[in-house]
Amino acid sequence: MSIAIQTIAVLGAGTMGRGIAQVAATGGFRTHLFDVSAAQLAAAEAAIEKNLAKAAELGKLAPEDAAAAKSRLSFDSTIAAAVGEADLVVEAVPERIELKAATFQEVQRHCPAHALFASNTSALSITEMAASTDRPERFAGMHFFNPVHVMKLVEVVAALQSSRETIAAVSAVAHRMGKETVEVREAPGFVTTRINALIGNEAFRMLEQGVASAADIDKALKLGLNHPMGPFEMIDLVGLDVRLAILEHLHRTLGEAFRPSNLHVQYVRAGRLGRKTGRGVYAYDEQGRRIG
Repeated sequence: MSIAIQTIAVLGAGTMGRGIAQVAATGGFRTHLFDVSAAQLAAAEAAIEKNLAKAAELGKLAPEDAAAAKSRLSFDSTIAAAVGEADLVVEAVPERIELKAATFQEVQRHCPAHALFASNTSALSITEMAASTDRPERFAGMHFFNPVHVMKLVEVVAALQSSRETIAAVSAVAHRMGKETVEVREAPGFVTTRINALIGNEAFRMLEQGVASAADIDKALKLGLNHPMGPFEMIDLVGLDVRLAILEHLHRTLGEAFRPSNLHVQYVRAGRLGRKTGRGVYAYDEQGRRIG
């Protein structure tokens, strides 16, 4: 039996949440974006409007379609308002499993009984999150990539409890958002995060050992292996603190190959978290442009 999705609630208006809300709205879904921070919601609304205007300017989206997408968006400061009519709730809060579980437990008090749940986690256990809710068979992972409105892939992650109807429904949602999907049986780090974490960690080890400069390591992987971004460019975009938390989780669950490099840990302790703080492996100006 197919599951119809018309209204989507996205929880968390940070970089990933606002991107997911944008592609949901352009995909034709009524979309609610929730955050506890009014400033974060305002920043998300401005960013989405800018992206839609740019897409229309470049001819990637008809002006009337951009306007229609904007009209389908609502920005909510309470979970109850965001999820009250949701057919699908996509969580994009910080990568702490206790926070994600608590968020879904709050959601289930306010959303319809038929609503599906999905987490945008890049590494944490979908099965554990599903087990904390009243609908584990209606729970799946939807791992989007940054920037969401550009990147084509969504990893659809099946928890131990996920029904086939749930996996089919969230896959159909991703396709309507203009994405390609791969289906992954839950394992720590899924496919992309597991491999990407290893590459980034080894790059940090090489930098620490003086094998090559950060710029030359990035250049080598872009030109020699055809990666669109170097590992340090990617880490600065994602956030060194975010990547460190992922590595620590993978180290606990998969072993020594994922032990974070000492240099990476030191950068985080020094507050060098990437583009969002103006300094990570590289330095950035206020507009996020690399300056060193």
